[in-house]
Amino acid sequence: MEILQNLHSYFAYVVLAILILAVFNAITGWLGKREFTMHKDLRVSLFAMILTHMQLLIGLILYFISDNGLKAVQALGMGGLNSAARLLAVEHPFTNILAVALITIGWSRHKKKNESSAKFKSIAIFYGLGLLLILSRIPWGQWLG
Repeated sequence: MEILQNLHSYFAYVVLAILILAVFNAITGWLGKREFTMHKDLRVSLFAMILTHMQLLIGLILYFISDNGLKAVQALGMGGLNSAARLLAVEHPFTNILAVALITIGWSRHKKKNESSAKFKSIAIFYGLGLLLILSRIPWGQWLG
């Protein structure tokens, strides 16, 4: 289980980097009125979505096998969790599921658009919201400490 926790922690850096790149790329493409290309723009956005899904899958596995996830809620009940335990057992997983759903919606919406500006806008907004949600629920105390 420690290997999986380390993978989830260190892989998060990769996911954040590619997600920030995808959001930055979409915002600059949208505001710069660039043409959406299959070579760069599609790949960056798709790679960001795939990596966030992989990270979510690792996180869900951890949620069900770790003492900090479902087992903590079952043992202590929702009222028995302190703020740090609640972050790991409830807020972090729920918010990140929501974030990955937004990223997926952004990807799906961009595919239905014909104009480059609309494609970039969809990715910028939905991936950006997903990124903000992810950043808001990272257990910074454990991650940096």
